[in-house]
Amino acid sequence: MPSSLLLPNRYKKFGWILLLPSVLMGIIIIFSDFDNYRIMANVFAIISDERDSLFGGNFAFFGIIQANIANTIIGILFIAGALLVSFSREENEDEFIANLRQTSLLWAVLVNYILLLFAFLFIYGVFFLNVMLYNMFTILIIFIGRFNYLLYRNNQSLADEK
Repeated sequence: MPSSLLLPNRYKKFGWILLLPSVLMGIIIIFSDFDNYRIMANVFAIISDERDSLFGGNFAFFGIIQANIANTIIGILFIAGALLVSFSREENEDEFIANLRQTSLLWAVLVNYILLLFAFLFIYGVFFLNVMLYNMFTILIIFIGRFNYLLYRNNQSLADEK
């Protein structure tokens, strides 16, 4: 990955500050009743199936609707934090780190699509829609996990050599 596309290292800390609470809140919402976490707001929708739209009927096209935006806020915070963590330089960004970054990204894409193929073969109905929802986030999660694991393992092997 060209280093010109990477953000300065200082953004990584801010990314973790956004990412960790959003992961925690996302897990809480997944395993609890979503209706307990309501942040209602009027929002612009290109298309929506909300009944209380300005245009009436079952669908709203380019209208203002009232919606629970709790999951939207958590999703935005997660994506922003994960992108900042993923695409911020390391303190000592060199060719080896760039290679780790590239292989981690390729590995994350491969694992993500293997999981998606598994879902297409063995998961059906409403559960498949849940899998597709979570699938939006898995490439970033797998990349961050794999890249940081490889960095940790590399740092451990360097410490053992000293």
